Amino acid sequence: MHMPPKAVHSPILMVQGSGDALLEQLRARLAPAQWPLPLKHLPKGTALVGGAVRDGLLNRLQDQPDLDLVVPTDAIALTEALAQELHGTCVVLDTERSIARLVLGGWTVDIARQDGDRIEDDLWRRDYRLNAIGVSLQPWGQLWDPTGGLNDLQQGCLTAVSETNLTDDPLRLLRGLRLAAEIPLTICSQTMGWIDRHASRLPEAAPERILTELQRLVRGDHADAAIATLKSVPLLRPWAAEGQPPAPADTEGMSKQEIGVALPLARLTALISDDGMIQLRASRALRQRCERLRFWQQRTGLAPECLPETDRLRLHDELERDLPALALQLPMPEKEIWLRRWRDADDPLFHPRAPIDGNSLVKALEIQPGPLLGRLLHHLKLERAFQRIQTTTEAIEEAKHFLTRESEAL
Repeated sequence: MHMPPKAVHSPILMVQGSGDALLEQLRARLAPAQWPLPLKHLPKGTALVGGAVRDGLLNRLQDQPDLDLVVPTDAIALTEALAQELHGTCVVLDTERSIARLVLGGWTVDIARQDGDRIEDDLWRRDYRLNAIGVSLQPWGQLWDPTGGLNDLQQGCLTAVSETNLTDDPLRLLRGLRLAAEIPLTICSQTMGWIDRHASRLPEAAPERILTELQRLVRGDHADAAIATLKSVPLLRPWAAEGQPPAPADTEGMSKQEIGVALPLARLTALISDDGMIQLRASRALRQRCERLRFWQQRTGLAPECLPETDRLRLHDELERDLPALALQLPMPEKEIWLRRWRDADDPLFHPRAPIDGNSLVKALEIQPGPLLGRLLHHLKLERAFQRIQTTTEAIEEAKHFLTRESEAL
């Protein structure tokens, strides 16, 4: 199985020229002088590997890229010493393999002991060839590419170093699709076959790591093609939902910021079930957002205006932050109307608020806090949402009528 053909995109910005010119441009892009970890503190033989090297070559580095260092010494002892000297934090990740994380002012630096006698041995144990490129930091000036990662970057393809490397850490099976979601890549047929063959082993990875990869995948610029491939292999079978991810055309009429919030949530909700989110140990807030979106997607269909008033109020209460994710499924012109109203912070239905607070009602009507006050506030919110009351005076008068009706009902 192959990824779908790549869409037209800007060419990958590989540095050109001789090896010296490549290293010079890579160093300029990495800008190690701006790191919070001065290179002089690193032992001889330290190398930068993985994503930062790859993204530096592609000219797509973030302002604070995560750094992966390989050192020839005990990485945990080194990280502890660096944390103390540079006033950072050391987090031990793997005692047996001597891997630790150094956190310095918002930067994350993972430091691992070299696996093998040479840096090339370490790189041959990595997941994908484009991640198996290393550059020496101490001293600066050597680039290692034993597996052919530079060629893969130039060709825009994703190739696993070996089948065994993927199964050594089954999370790497999903990581390949995540990389394809972030970078315009075609997964080679052999690698795709290995991902498919060993997909059932993904649950061997820690659930938190799986969810982290998925959250990055659904935010990728090329997520649509990656998700199509993801749904064709049984990687997510233990946690899968039966939803349909939004199509690119569904974002018509939405701003870049709205798309950035709505699309990842809608994609994740379509991929992972409510029970799956629990199994993957998602935060309570994320589980709630997905559960509510899924509920209202199924409840409203294409005609949310047909909901009873109480349900319509509940919808906007629960999805006030995430309404654009629901709007993805609406046809035009309904979507345009909904988004216009949602963008208006004063719209009483799309941003429902009671027209008066509970303390003011207690003072004005001499009632006690409790369930009755809660029902009254909800009633006033409903009346304001559908514009039957607007002012504080109108709210107090409606509150009196409500309390009279409640008293007569007893």
